[in-house]
Amino acid sequence: MIDTRQSARRDAGSSESSERTASANETMTELVSGIVGDVQDLIKQQLALFKRELQEDIRKTKEGMLSLVIGGAVLAVGGMLLCLMLVHLLHWAWPALPLWNCFAIVGGVFALVGGLLACAGYRQLKSNNPLPDETVAALKENVQWIANPK
Repeated sequence: MIDTRQSARRDAGSSESSERTASANETMTELVSGIVGDVQDLIKQQLALFKRELQEDIRKTKEGMLSLVIGGAVLAVGGMLLCLMLVHLLHWAWPALPLWNCFAIVGGVFALVGGLLACAGYRQLKSNNPLPDETVAALKENVQWIANPK
């Protein structure tokens, strides 16, 4: 009879310890799945932020380009009219100078100035980075953290 009671107690104790182990495993599984879910949410949010920043940069670029194109067209028409005026002014000031020389002088000056402005614009665009730097840095940090948890 004593053996039966002791074996019943052992059986009850082992079932309690297996229940504790099972609940500990479930708790650990829940924790890990929660962390994985949070990491997935974080990456989704950062990708959404990246997409939004990129769309904002593209929108600003479109607006700037539209103004630049319209302004450039109006400037080109005005510039051509001013060039014709300068050619005829030069020919009027120095009548001995043939008209074609006046066109060459004015055209050469404008070509030189235009080339210098184009070089300055190229340097400015070359230094521009259209990527959203903050989001890229945050994504790199998260990937590094996931790859090398401390």
